[in-house]
Amino acid sequence: MKKIILSAAMLFAIGFTAKAQDIKYGIKAGVNFATLTGDDVPEELESRTGFHVGAVAEFKLTEQFSIQPELIYSQQGTKFDTVEEGVSVKSTLKFDYLNLPILAKYYILEGLSLEAGPQIGYRVSAKVKLEAPSLGEAEYDTKDTTKAIEFGVAGGVAYDLPMGLFFQARYAAGLSKINDDNDGDIKNGVFSLSAGFKF
Repeated sequence: MKKIILSAAMLFAIGFTAKAQDIKYGIKAGVNFATLTGDDVPEELESRTGFHVGAVAEFKLTEQFSIQPELIYSQQGTKFDTVEEGVSVKSTLKFDYLNLPILAKYYILEGLSLEAGPQIGYRVSAKVKLEAPSLGEAEYDTKDTTKAIEFGVAGGVAYDLPMGLFFQARYAAGLSKINDDNDGDIKNGVFSLSAGFKF
């Protein structure tokens, strides 16, 4: 299934490459404010602040419309506090992904564009860190309880300067649950701010 999805994404990108009037490549990095959504998450969640970094390519089809695939390493997850047998415990869920968004970009003004499209994520690591003031801290691997592949959508706004520098603000919402069981519905939600450079 993974191979079929990746092959389809590659064919999609190759098709647009053939029609592109102009192609630019670049790099980007920035900050994530990640949390979890769904029916089975604690009510009081804090965002996990992390980073993202990766590569972008923009295939300009017309003056106003382009396709932009990206390959991004992204730190995601959430934080929350619980009380277990009278002991306060801070839990940090650390989910790191390799994300492949394929975004349609529409330039509403020179340099200013709206972007939206599907995203496929591959879970690189999944850990939970537990901290209790009276007991210390511990970290556990939770890859066995999370799905390896996530499907979602992403959308936001970007501004490109003539020199190649660009800025993005984006929200990515998971459409498929990340918990690997039949019960519950837990999904990713990530707001990100990025800066990058296209060549």
